[in-house]
Amino acid sequence: MTRSVTDIIAGLGTGIHIDGQWRQASSGKTFDVHNPATGEVIATLADGGPDDATLAIDTAANHQKDWAAVPARDRSEILRRAYELLVERVDEVALLMTTEMGKPLAEARGEVLYGAEFFRWFAEEAVRIRGDARRSPDGKSRFIVTQEPVGPCILITPWNFPLAMISRKIGPAVAAGCTMVYKPASLTPLTSLYVTDLLAEAGLPAGILSVVCTSSAGSVVEPWIDSGKARKLSFTGSTGVGKTLLEQCARGVLRTSMELGGNAPFIVCEDADLDIALDAVMAAKMRNMGEACTAANRILVHRTVISDFAQRLSTRMSSLTVGDGTVDGTDVGPLVEPKAVTKVEKLVGDAVERGAQVLTGGSRIDGPGNFYAPTVLTSVSPDADVMSTEIFGPVAALVPFDTDEEAVALANATEFGLVSYVMTESVDRGFTIAEQLEAGMVGFNTGLVSNPAAPFGGVKQSGLGREGGLTGIDEYLETKYISIPVR
Repeated sequence: MTRSVTDIIAGLGTGIHIDGQWRQASSGKTFDVHNPATGEVIATLADGGPDDATLAIDTAANHQKDWAAVPARDRSEILRRAYELLVERVDEVALLMTTEMGKPLAEARGEVLYGAEFFRWFAEEAVRIRGDARRSPDGKSRFIVTQEPVGPCILITPWNFPLAMISRKIGPAVAAGCTMVYKPASLTPLTSLYVTDLLAEAGLPAGILSVVCTSSAGSVVEPWIDSGKARKLSFTGSTGVGKTLLEQCARGVLRTSMELGGNAPFIVCEDADLDIALDAVMAAKMRNMGEACTAANRILVHRTVISDFAQRLSTRMSSLTVGDGTVDGTDVGPLVEPKAVTKVEKLVGDAVERGAQVLTGGSRIDGPGNFYAPTVLTSVSPDADVMSTEIFGPVAALVPFDTDEEAVALANATEFGLVSYVMTESVDRGFTIAEQLEAGMVGFNTGLVSNPAAPFGGVKQSGLGREGGLTGIDEYLETKYISIPVR
């Protein structure tokens, strides 16, 4: 039986977990966590600072050698047990996530199962870390190539996917044999605290994962970067913050993985099956209330079908039920905080001032909580802010195009390149457009691209490196070459 969310939160740690122990902040400070559907305070956590950060990274460094020596099969079994525990407790974790983040329970359950798959995937990858042994081309040496854990890792996650974002970092780090220091987002830290205890229950030894919650990210992350003990940083978040972290990591030449901002184009060709395209755009646009880096940001529709598509999309959007995500029947939950609603308001207002038409929605919803009505805009000007700024809200902005070349040019006219979508019944046309799109991922007649078995990541200013797939564990491994003369 699923516990009440009050009981779940009451059983969580303090917000700082070091060497297997929950503790208070060295400063004695705390910060509050709010329910975005009501505005109520649901938890008060220890507010970590530099002293807590130092203790955490020292702990990670002290445990690295012993952890790296643990057999891969043992690390694999820990991840497998963590996967099983998450699947077993999906309803409990989903309720906690919805309460702190807002997404409807059905979506939260989906995220728990998706995030759990990273633990299962990397449980399998832990025992498949590869190497090489061969003669040099001149026959005078033997080459031995091994892969070893990169060392203590700094992990930083955003607020929008509280479980999936950390499982796809912890999974490969554990599989590779790296110790970790982790800073969750201050808006949604509770799911991370739950996962920390769950990993310990699954057998992760004390000291391998340290967690420091904080309302001041720089006061924790910068000491980690400058400690001289961390060897890698993995960050998911905004491009602006990512650039700052890259500059800081350059001081110590830390290895980095960056999953940054997006501005995803969604192309609907004139031969697209509009039923498939509508299902896909609803998935790509409205997952997580639009608060996703993979969300369709610019919906480019061929001029011959845009009127029909816009009306059908408006019907779908206007039929969605907005409300508290914990209430059955809710399709769209609140945005994460008040300023998120203000941002969406400004983007829609700017688009309307520049000639866009509102087909449905277009305003915030009064009452407690951070709600904005599902919105469809058409006749959006290319110079509207909504075309260049990640919306992170339930707003679909439609722009017409006339040729495939124009659509590709519009799609690529951004500094970002995380994901793109193309809808067409022609396989050849779809592949041709997909090959021309400047993106790390392309959804072809689908609005969902994320899969633990596939490499997730972008190009241009959307990031560096990949998470998941066969290459995901490589981000946490260093290659060592040993040369042995042939005598």
